[in-house]
Amino acid sequence: MKLISKYIPQRWKNRFGIVLSLLSFVVAALFIATAIIDYGFTLSPIEMGYVASIYHFVQLFFAVIFTIRLIVNWRYIWKNSFVSTIVLGTLLYLSILPEILPAAAAPMWLARFYHAFSAKFYVVSVVGIFSIMEISRGIVAIVRRKTNPPLLLAVTFLVIIFFGTVLLMVPRSTLDGVSISLVDALFTATSSVCITGLSTVNVATTFSTDGLIIIALLIQIGGLGVMTITSFFALFFMGHTTLYDQFALRDMVGSDAFSSLMSTLLYILGFTLGIEAIGAFFIWTTIHGDLGMGLRDEILFSVFHAISSFCNAGFSTLNGNLGNPMLIQGHGSFYIIISMLILLGGIGFPILVNFKNVIFYHIRYLFAKIVRHKVPAKYPHLTRLNTKIAISWTIALLVIGAVSIALIEWNGAFAGMSVKDKIVQSIFNAVAPRTAGFNSIEIGRFSLLTLVIYIILMWIGGASQSTAGGIKVNTIGVAFASFMSVVRGESNVRMFNREISDSSVRRAYATIFGSVMMIIICFITLLILEPNLDPFDLFFETVSALGTVGASIGITPELSTTSKVLVSVMMFVGRVGIITVAMSLFSRKEQPHYRLPEENVIIN
Repeated sequence: MKLISKYIPQRWKNRFGIVLSLLSFVVAALFIATAIIDYGFTLSPIEMGYVASIYHFVQLFFAVIFTIRLIVNWRYIWKNSFVSTIVLGTLLYLSILPEILPAAAAPMWLARFYHAFSAKFYVVSVVGIFSIMEISRGIVAIVRRKTNPPLLLAVTFLVIIFFGTVLLMVPRSTLDGVSISLVDALFTATSSVCITGLSTVNVATTFSTDGLIIIALLIQIGGLGVMTITSFFALFFMGHTTLYDQFALRDMVGSDAFSSLMSTLLYILGFTLGIEAIGAFFIWTTIHGDLGMGLRDEILFSVFHAISSFCNAGFSTLNGNLGNPMLIQGHGSFYIIISMLILLGGIGFPILVNFKNVIFYHIRYLFAKIVRHKVPAKYPHLTRLNTKIAISWTIALLVIGAVSIALIEWNGAFAGMSVKDKIVQSIFNAVAPRTAGFNSIEIGRFSLLTLVIYIILMWIGGASQSTAGGIKVNTIGVAFASFMSVVRGESNVRMFNREISDSSVRRAYATIFGSVMMIIICFITLLILEPNLDPFDLFFETVSALGTVGASIGITPELSTTSKVLVSVMMFVGRVGIITVAMSLFSRKEQPHYRLPEENVIIN
């Protein structure tokens, strides 16, 4: 293979590679569409034959394409992605082995595995991996052609929402005798991918186990970030990328350096799956034997709510969300675990990585000091400014919110509860508005003052580069520091003995302005579309949608079709980001090499 690759001109390789990439992308899309039809609908024997033929064609196509790429790009593969290529190639070749070597001609030890290699689940899984690879290659190829990264991010979200809508509409996703309209499926898919939690249908009585699994997967994709998953597949299976790719992908996932891009993606995936697994286990321990479920349903319940909590989605499989009578009394530990998952998801992946770096540094420091009897140099600024801002504001909002809600609702919405449950519910209802959207108490039972606190917490949201929505605590922290610098007459904005860059301050104010303008425009539009609904309820719904919170006073199912589409757009804008959406619509101008005359504007 090395000799063959050596004598093929590079221009032929490039042209042939483009053709193969286009064909592979189309075939991958064909496979995904076929898999959706196969999964969601009851097919006749003839239709099943067509599906099997497509599976067989795609399987052989990828085997041929993989072999060609192996021959043509052997030198590149050897240097950059040898291990992953060998593993995936082995899985693929094993899936076609029964096709080229009859079981009777195979050795006894190998013939025993033929049934597994030819099983539909194995074949579809392997071909599915290759299909995801090809789609990831295509997206990264678009990035390489200098497409506007914010536009790429927005379009990718829309593609995932489209597939989610289709999957939720297939009969297998809903309970027997239950159907879902296109608008409701679109709304639920958007709410899931944008990790909002608003729903126009009762999730518990509409969707089957398969439908709940699809919702959980959409939540997971939305929580991790579409580009995080795409970038991981692209980088893992393609080795290295170009410098422009790394610039674009680094900005999307919040990596500090090019060399740490892959490790950042791995940390994001590792933290997410690890925390969710631990959270699911502890959730299961709190509800085991108490909800009248079998073991399988308890595990599904625990995993679903761990994903929904960490991703700040707010979806629940129970009637009444987390205010179900089976949970509300005597399950304080359940609400604390959910709150912890929401907070961990809402503080942001860069902060989790920063925590890891700080912990590992202190472990290495103690090891060197105690075991090796050396005193290494200390680094005084391990905790980054972004971490300090996010943690300090998160704690402040949590304490202020919990104390305020406890004082207001102690003898109101919390009346009849034990002191312990009142404290737990105060904490939970201060955490949930931080874009999680769970509710343990019917929102309409809260007083007006509590609802105002809810709106403020929903608007602020969690930390940047997290699963949370809102304008982010980083934004409000920088804006507050800027306000204090003006009040004190300081020329620079400072926090924690650090100066904040002018670009960060400008971006903070732009985010706040854009958020306020979006709220005003969407609220006025809903007032026009829904004249029969209470204006305060519509305002609450507007902030909840744009903050990707999912809390509602109960008017979501009553919205008209047009209003549901509008709220879906609001959730999308809230998840992708107002600044990101705006940047995707306008081409960025090059910075001029000159400055215009400066003049003061009267602001008082």
